Amino acid sequence: MSSHNSNDDRNPSDAEVSALKENALKTLLTAEARLRLNNVRLVKPELAAMVENYLLGLASQGRLNSQISDDQLKQILLSTQQPKRDFKINRK
Repeated sequence: MSSHNSNDDRNPSDAEVSALKENALKTLLTAEARLRLNNVRLVKPELAAMVENYLLGLASQGRLNSQISDDQLKQILLSTQQPKRDFKINRK
């Protein structure tokens, strides 16, 4: 019995997946949009990952005809963010 797992040969490592994702995003986003997404990633990594997956999904379906501009990315970010809850405290 061999301890070598044949699935390891076909499964890319996390570093390879992130490199492929970065290359795909470089072609999908303008320079300004990439910069904005990187800034969002520093503050809200979950939101950035959600937007990245959304964009990659659109690209894989062939629904992106051109690069995503900074303004378009802003709209995507606004639509994916949860609305802030406003609390009002009444003092008596």
